[in-house]
Amino acid sequence: MIVSWIRSCAAFAAAAAVAGCALLAPSPPLPPAPAFELVGRVAVAYDGRAFTSGVRWRHTAERDELWLLTPAGQALAHIVGDAGGARFTGADRSEYRAADIASLIRRALGWEMPVTRLAWWVQGQLAPGAVVQAVERDAHGRLAVLAQEGWRIAYVYDSQDAPDGRLRRLELAGEAHEIRLVIDAWRREAESP
Repeated sequence: MIVSWIRSCAAFAAAAAVAGCALLAPSPPLPPAPAFELVGRVAVAYDGRAFTSGVRWRHTAERDELWLLTPAGQALAHIVGDAGGARFTGADRSEYRAADIASLIRRALGWEMPVTRLAWWVQGQLAPGAVVQAVERDAHGRLAVLAQEGWRIAYVYDSQDAPDGRLRRLELAGEAHEIRLVIDAWRREAESP
């Protein structure tokens, strides 16, 4: 009877360990969002500080490239992320490297920017496979408010009344960060073969 009880406990412990490992397994990477290029402005509030700049973002399936710009269009920073990692180059030629673009931005600039998911959100889409806490749509079926992966995203369109109004602004609120992304120009790009 004691042997049976020990076997039962051992089987339970093994099952719990396997289940625990499944819970700790990393989630699969997001598929790449459709390619685009945008030009706009970004304002970030974090840890009692603020950052503002122009932004140019070119996203493809293989790579994200962001330029943070002065009002005159000079580069404050150039950020590149691809399968090989991410690199930040500042206007002063300082360089940072990291495994991915989100951790690089956190390390180099001190604030969060969920670039991989933002590539979907900026196109008015939910990031596939990511946990969705809430979705609100406007009268035309467009995203109005999205809560996903700990971020709350509010969408503002050029015309709230016209169904074809262009996305003008995203307002993201994370745990300790607020990001406002104003889109001045937008272009979908065809993926290269």
